[in-house]
Amino acid sequence: MAEVNTGGGGHGAKKGQPKKLNLRVDFTPMVDMNMLLLTFFMFCTSLSKPQIMDLVLPVKDDQIINEDEKNKVKDSKAITLLLGKDDKVYYYFGKVDNAMYKDYNSLKEADYSPSGLRAILLERNANAVRQMVELKRQKLRKEINEESFKEQSDKIKDDPDGQVVVIKPTDESTYRNLVDVLDEMQICSIGKYAIVEMSEGDNFLIQNYLTKGVYGSERELPQ
Repeated sequence: MAEVNTGGGGHGAKKGQPKKLNLRVDFTPMVDMNMLLLTFFMFCTSLSKPQIMDLVLPVKDDQIINEDEKNKVKDSKAITLLLGKDDKVYYYFGKVDNAMYKDYNSLKEADYSPSGLRAILLERNANAVRQMVELKRQKLRKEINEESFKEQSDKIKDDPDGQVVVIKPTDESTYRNLVDVLDEMQICSIGKYAIVEMSEGDNFLIQNYLTKGVYGSERELPQ
């Protein structure tokens, strides 16, 4: 607190001469306030820990030994998601061929609601989802520890027969769309997924679907 000392009282002071004021400012309350603010910000910083999400990137072709096995997985287990504008997501199963290019109904449409994309992925990955639910129950009942839970969950998600998801954002999709899709990967226990660039064929499928086949009838099919 500030103190004002009007020293130089009656003795020695000439009449009419202004009195000298000695001002002393006490910074103790300000120091206390700074310490409180510093403690507050340090506490808040410790609570805001970064969130980490596992992301599987596509491997190089030379890392895949058996090409026939690669195509087999694509046909039976793979689903490709095309993230479009207006919060729309288009998808198709397996590998694209000429029949898919000719039939615009081969491309399906969904949204990011629980009854949309999530319902599709849960159905496609039902076996892994059931195993993960049971594993979480065991953890909740404290039948397994955290280390065992992580080891077994990784094993479930790395199942060779598990669902494979290929995510392809378009230029018209938003960052939030990508985040929503990655969230669905965790919710639906998808262990194998990758973000890949859109191809000419993917753009053809979307345009052909939106125009109900008109786009494809006026252009050559992608190679």
